[in-house]
Amino acid sequence: MGTEHKETILEVKNLKTHFFSGKKVIKAVDGVDFDVKRGETLGIVGESGSGKSITSLSIMRLIAEPPGKIVDGEINFKGKNLLSETEEGMRQMRGNKISMIFQEPMTSLNPVYSVGEQIAEAFRIHQKLPKKEAWQKAVEMLRLVGIPSPEKRAKQEPHELSGGMRQRVMIAMALACKPELLIADEPTTALDVTIQAQILDLLKNLQEQLGTAVIMITHDMGVVSETCDRVAVMYCGKIVEHTDVDSLFENPKHPYTQGLLRSIPAVDRDVEELEAIPGTVPSPDNLPPGCSFAPRCPFATDLCLTEEPSLIEDNGDKVRCWMYSERWNGPAVKEVAADVSHAN
Repeated sequence: MGTEHKETILEVKNLKTHFFSGKKVIKAVDGVDFDVKRGETLGIVGESGSGKSITSLSIMRLIAEPPGKIVDGEINFKGKNLLSETEEGMRQMRGNKISMIFQEPMTSLNPVYSVGEQIAEAFRIHQKLPKKEAWQKAVEMLRLVGIPSPEKRAKQEPHELSGGMRQRVMIAMALACKPELLIADEPTTALDVTIQAQILDLLKNLQEQLGTAVIMITHDMGVVSETCDRVAVMYCGKIVEHTDVDSLFENPKHPYTQGLLRSIPAVDRDVEELEAIPGTVPSPDNLPPGCSFAPRCPFATDLCLTEEPSLIEDNGDKVRCWMYSERWNGPAVKEVAADVSHAN
């Protein structure tokens, strides 16, 4: 979508974030690579436990140590490796250059301060504005995210607002200092479909106005089709497919991606036709040998069950699957076209 010549804002290389529990090592993120360009939206998609949120928290350097630790990799933001940044340097970065919208606003907003005070704090800390001017900017941000009567709403505490309103407040806080990168972690999960559509439209419009790069973390393929330029599909801490959004829906390559798309409803598809992916996501501290998806994959061969594939280039796309390598000796590659034009 015209992003190939834009500046790369973020480059993640071989990111590994592990959690340690006694003698167990849980490889929550295990060798992840991707980049994000100015003004584009990269979707990171997968089931719960795939490593999506841990990836985003790693970028923000918000992993609790212990039990977690970023054990390897680079997170380069505009050429600077955030993993070598001081904690004070990261505090200056968070909310200013890089912002995050969390899943549940009630756990992210302070219940005893008005929403206006909480937005104004970002202006006071990062832009050193005096109290009155910071408050005026906070009211302006509430107006920008479509909250009616912003002067009145700014004086209210989070519990006085609806879920959709609180999510708009979170977006106002995240965008207050016009960050160059916004990470949105399941920003619409707790909202009904109508409010969800409004929030996604709001994010898209603000992104166009501000030129912000966005990482959209979601398990919802409808959200992906509506908002993303490129998509990274995660499974068991690894990226299994990386492509542009049109290719993902028209010609999904990885059997896991195909399964995700077959399991969502479409206007022209009966509910009885929906297919669940068989089995369950393996425990991250007890992954099977070979490809982590092999026990659930209809095409798995002995090669899949014993050796883990690397990311393989296939016509410009990347896919972690033996079917796209010269060593494949199973059935012919099955391409599944998935019509998701119904997406929210």
